[in-house]
Amino acid sequence: MERIAAKYVYTLEGKDPIVEGYVAFDDTGCIRSVGPCTDYASEAVRYDGALVPGFVNAHCHVELSYMKGLFRKGTGMAGFIDQINALRDTCPQEEKVAGITRWMQTLWDRGVSAMADISNCADSFAVKAASPLYTRTFLEVFGTEPQDVPAVMEGAFRLQDSARALGLDAAPTPHACYTMSPELLTASSAAALSAGFLSYHSEESEEEEMMLRYGNGPMYENRVKAGMRTPPVTGDSSLMYFLDRLEKVHPAPYDEHVLLVHEVCLDRPGMEAVKARFRHAFVALCPLSNIFIHRALPPVREMRSAGMRLCLGTDSLSSNDDLDMVREMFCLQENFPDIPFGEILDWACLGGAEFLSKEDELGTLSPGKHPGIVLIDHLDRDGRLTTASTSRRLVASAVRRDRP
Repeated sequence: MERIAAKYVYTLEGKDPIVEGYVAFDDTGCIRSVGPCTDYASEAVRYDGALVPGFVNAHCHVELSYMKGLFRKGTGMAGFIDQINALRDTCPQEEKVAGITRWMQTLWDRGVSAMADISNCADSFAVKAASPLYTRTFLEVFGTEPQDVPAVMEGAFRLQDSARALGLDAAPTPHACYTMSPELLTASSAAALSAGFLSYHSEESEEEEMMLRYGNGPMYENRVKAGMRTPPVTGDSSLMYFLDRLEKVHPAPYDEHVLLVHEVCLDRPGMEAVKARFRHAFVALCPLSNIFIHRALPPVREMRSAGMRLCLGTDSLSSNDDLDMVREMFCLQENFPDIPFGEILDWACLGGAEFLSKEDELGTLSPGKHPGIVLIDHLDRDGRLTTASTSRRLVASAVRRDRP
């Protein structure tokens, strides 16, 4: 049995930390006990920071790690898509794999114990399979032409077979309304719901909303110029369009776990529609990516007041300078200073664990769990993050895979 102590211990069984607390664990990393120290000064191993559970990165594209530093910021979604199309697959395969390997190790070392990761190809599969970091892989599909649906889905299922052969939990998922025909959106959603987990880029930008509501704007014009079909103009939000397509799979309510990524433009009617239809709906906040592309942030306060379940992700190195969960939390803390740090930390740990159905193993420093133990340092005198705060793993996590 080992024991470590710190100025703050966030079990996340509540949002307030234990001040001058300890965590005891066995040689497998299983938490045995947590509590306040009777004599903090005499603890043999103590840290001037916060002990927290391993993070769960709820949205990442680790296969795009080779794109770090290549993108211009503030271009909006149309400009970002133009850059993705120009820069994708512009480096040798060995460099791609080296970047994935380096960043998977970095994520682990900084304390990420699990991740919802997006894949469009098999580049990351072997690296993820060899990593102690648990991943559920979402195989995004694209295609604006209805006649291409069978071929696109066949390719996605081949990728699923490749991922599962390596022991990864993986299944197809839809990308976003603006990259898919209505028929493909429904087909990929059916595959995702069948697996129990769906991840979807939703209401990421005003440009997306202009396309669906009014049939205009930069994204609409880009698609037309490229000779691509555009989604139907509905006069309503892109979220409501997505919900309408889900009804083609099966009627609400939905028991499956559904992750709505970004939701920069989510409004109150949208929040109420999500709450009415889903029993397990989550929103993945990726604030630094939103600022990188759009210089915008989602309505976090309104989401909280509406009772939305929030998670935290880093997105990719095509739309972020780093894959650092602490920097994401610091961004939220600086822009929403009224939100307690313990609540933001809950989003970074327990929220993602619940989405992945791993809350029995991850998310809190609770006896019997193996979440990993992470140190966050350089806190201010009130126990909040600073520009110098970093994280590092102290104790490994252990997470079962659904598909051995």
